[in-house]
Amino acid sequence: METINLGKADGLPPVEWAAVVEKLDAGAAPAPDAVNSRTTWLCTVNEDGSPHVTAVGALWVEGTFWFQTGAGTRKGRNVARDRRCSVAVSIRGADVVFEGDAVRVSEPGAVARIAKAWADQGWPAEPDESGSGITAPFNAPAQGPPPWNVYRIEPCSATVTSTTGPGGLTRFRF
Repeated sequence: METINLGKADGLPPVEWAAVVEKLDAGAAPAPDAVNSRTTWLCTVNEDGSPHVTAVGALWVEGTFWFQTGAGTRKGRNVARDRRCSVAVSIRGADVVFEGDAVRVSEPGAVARIAKAWADQGWPAEPDESGSGITAPFNAPAQGPPPWNVYRIEPCSATVTSTTGPGGLTRFRF
């Protein structure tokens, strides 16, 4: 991993990646009293090259973000055509933006693991009959009917902005 201290000219120390991962693993909300206030934003590329940004119920599992969507949704169509995407989230003490490629995951074991992770967080997802997608009794109405496709983001970089003293702005390339 390459670490680039973007705040060096301002005398800021580099952000420590291990501390960011620890907070992501813990699901740390932006503030101690901000229960369930963490929104994760996914940006995909529209057919005309413009960005499409939407809030998603993404999870940080196994060192990366995972999301689900229907094949007919805009984000589903976008990542089928162009895998490039970014994910932005605020955690305690930092804002984090990941850039990478969305890869559809259809291997039954992986789908079952991520469905369980969503279920453990309160959304009763489970693998569909084929094991290659997920289903649940409810989802955002715009997702279309189940089953929904599961995607893992293969990160190529992350930019972290520290929101607490002494501050810091660091890019990590994986």
